[in-house]
Amino acid sequence: MIFGNIRNLDEYPFLERQVKECFDYAGEHDLKAYEKGSHEIDGNRLFVNIVEYTTTDAQNRFWEAHRDYLDIHVMLTGQEQIDVNFIENMEQKEYVPADDFLPMDGEKNGHVVLKEGDFLICAPHDAHRTAVQVNGPEAVKKAIFKVQIH
Repeated sequence: MIFGNIRNLDEYPFLERQVKECFDYAGEHDLKAYEKGSHEIDGNRLFVNIVEYTTTDAQNRFWEAHRDYLDIHVMLTGQEQIDVNFIENMEQKEYVPADDFLPMDGEKNGHVVLKEGDFLICAPHDAHRTAVQVNGPEAVKKAIFKVQIH
């Protein structure tokens, strides 16, 4: 996992080209104006999902990880807590290849709070539970870049 803010991208020169491509795209496009849904950037190799929802209690949310794609969460408006752990510490359920979705159960060993401009990069071993409320329910809009790695 890598947690940061897009205003400090110069502190991450080690990021792979495909990840930098996502941040370049975010800087060149008004993602706040995008409609909810999936937006192709380069076929299945790279796309962005725009999501809007209201944060809630952790027990109302689910754990997930992905094998074929990196997730790059970029907060556009609002704030949310994302609980994190490693998949090795979780009870893994059956992987759903069609959705690149690994559901899990378990407890967090940490969390981050994403506010406008913050990002969280999740690799395949990074379990994450999104949409957890910080100070009560809050409407958020977020871009989730999907970068194909397998």
